[in-house]
Amino acid sequence: MAERNFSPWFLIAIATVLGMLASTVFAGCSSASAVEPAPTSDWSQLGGSSLRNNHPPGVSLPESWQPGQFDRRTGSWDRDSSENVRWVANLGSQTYGNPVISGDKVFIGTNNGGGRLKRFPADTDLGCLLCFDRAKGDFLWQHSSEKLASGRAQDWPLQGICSTPLVEGNRLWFVTSRGEVRCLDTEGFLDGRDDGQPDGDEIANNPQEADVIWVYDMMAELGVSQRNMSASSVTALGELLFVNTGNGTGESGTQLPSPEAPSFLCLDKRSGDFVWADNSPGVNVLHGQWSSPAVAVLGSVPQAIFAGGDGWVYSFQADRGEAGKPVLLWKFDCNAKESKWTIDGAGDRNYIIGTPVIHQDRVFIAVGQDPELGEGEGCVWCIDPTRRGDVSSELAVRRVNGRQEVLPHRSPRAVDPAAGELAVKNPNSAAVWQYRSADLNGDGKIAFEETMHRTLGSVAIADDLLYVVDLGGIFHCLDARGENGQAKVHYTFDLLAQSWSSPLIADGRVFLADEDGDITVFRLGMEHVEPIVEINMGASLHTTPTAVGNTLFISTRDRLFAVGR
Repeated sequence: MAERNFSPWFLIAIATVLGMLASTVFAGCSSASAVEPAPTSDWSQLGGSSLRNNHPPGVSLPESWQPGQFDRRTGSWDRDSSENVRWVANLGSQTYGNPVISGDKVFIGTNNGGGRLKRFPADTDLGCLLCFDRAKGDFLWQHSSEKLASGRAQDWPLQGICSTPLVEGNRLWFVTSRGEVRCLDTEGFLDGRDDGQPDGDEIANNPQEADVIWVYDMMAELGVSQRNMSASSVTALGELLFVNTGNGTGESGTQLPSPEAPSFLCLDKRSGDFVWADNSPGVNVLHGQWSSPAVAVLGSVPQAIFAGGDGWVYSFQADRGEAGKPVLLWKFDCNAKESKWTIDGAGDRNYIIGTPVIHQDRVFIAVGQDPELGEGEGCVWCIDPTRRGDVSSELAVRRVNGRQEVLPHRSPRAVDPAAGELAVKNPNSAAVWQYRSADLNGDGKIAFEETMHRTLGSVAIADDLLYVVDLGGIFHCLDARGENGQAKVHYTFDLLAQSWSSPLIADGRVFLADEDGDITVFRLGMEHVEPIVEINMGASLHTTPTAVGNTLFISTRDRLFAVGR
């Protein structure tokens, strides 16, 4: 097959597209429950908490705003032309990480288009994690990740840091584009102290540099070869940190350089010491792995939910495991067994880019692919996480001596009908419901806007309403409880633009971002099928808005806005 290269759309996932706040719910605890986080003035990780549900307790957010005008030559902001915008901070030239807000600071990943440090001018390609003052938007410090020599196969040019960090107290954890997990001091060197171990890449006498506490290099330690870059947004439970390693295909997009390398990793978040790793997708990784994990106590068992690059969701016991190995609780194939993966996007087997969401003791997940492979057809699953073993809706089998023998997991196709193999219903299925399409107008046909397409984002849930936006720009409102094994669809709406993001539910409204640079706002509720406002931010949006208290944080391709009355 001809070689084909893809841009790291995956950057969304992190968006993945999507980030929110409240990891403080779990800070210093040995367990957590699958309930919505208590109100907090922070939004300290992707999705707000390890449940990953984009539903913060934001109140008194503005009904409308205007970003204002910017000088094309200097980039300076005309504040008087804006409305309900408190401050604007310049980022790099491309931004895919979501902002997190903790204490008096805002953190976000981008590239070096801003050239804020003298030793790294703007034409130096870096992955940058920026820290700003929460009240005024002033730049405080930057962590700089220099590019890997391997280039776009493992560290795609100009994409910057695509992971969304986790912040607890004065510590921050994130994944660099180089495949490193790093822990930083949130104060940087502004506190006059070097809190970490000098490793040769810190400039302690410059208060605008990051203070690194520890580094875990997944490429050097585990043999990981990430596809385009690592982009996992880490989460934690107690003292354990959970990471998608990003292990994937090489330059051709078809071969795995490191098929034995692990895909899911657990570290001690205090020291960075290895706890355990697992390579469950193994040789079945289809392309790349850019999803982020979720963690909660489900059925009285702490579970770390990992969405693999093979299109399966895996649940591991969220503890220290045994002898460097975790306990696998259950696994779920999100694709039909007869579906097939193809590198050109024409196939119907998908992997997962969005992040699992946990709500009312259920796991929700949507499938997707690289956006360059097209919108395709996708689906959303609701899974019961209390079952054990292979809990997929189907099993791949073949008949041997009059008996059905379950086939091992394999790619690019689980079942080959020509070889006498078939898919059968799994009596141990944990599928609560599935959503692919709905004939909403009753004409006996399924239109584009009645189809769930591939998505780079995650679902958001409130008041038993589930919202999700697909790559085709179709906004779907479902009943999160489902009905007779299928989703109950309330409405869909065409944004008329691709979306790489996840919905944000805050202050009785649903906020959606798209590639045209529009924020479209709906009222929360099954009957609100028309938007109440659409506001253009002046540049493409590949991230998810974040609401903290009475402030909405929106990152465009090159700027971060603090929106509030």
